[in-house]
Amino acid sequence: MEIKTTLNKPYTEEEKNDFIVEQNHNLGYEIRETKEALEAWGYTEEEIAEKERERLNMLSMTKREMFLSLYRAKGITPDMLKAQITDPQALIEFEYANDYYRGNPLIDVIGQNLGYSSEDLDYLFEYKEIKNGSVG
Repeated sequence: MEIKTTLNKPYTEEEKNDFIVEQNHNLGYEIRETKEALEAWGYTEEEIAEKERERLNMLSMTKREMFLSLYRAKGITPDMLKAQITDPQALIEFEYANDYYRGNPLIDVIGQNLGYSSEDLDYLFEYKEIKNGSVG
């Protein structure tokens, strides 16, 4: 976390309240009070991106959702997908999974084979459909 802004003392009660409303309630920053000031702490761009990647990686789809989405977008059947997987361990993982997680590296491999970018796959897991304008 990094300091985003400060309100140096002395400040009025109204200035303090306005600072807290703007920085904490509106922007979501953590407020810390020191001897000299109120500080608004927030995440760096890298931390925000890392948290978003972690969130996306935990998204999941059932087999049904995955297969219906790909069939609607490209006419791909489960057997067609299965035929693309040549690694026995990956095939077992694909065949016997109840759910597919975005963070699973197998998803990236299958997606690349189908012509989807990482962003397309993120969208697929977020909205359970292929984004309009994606490859397909």
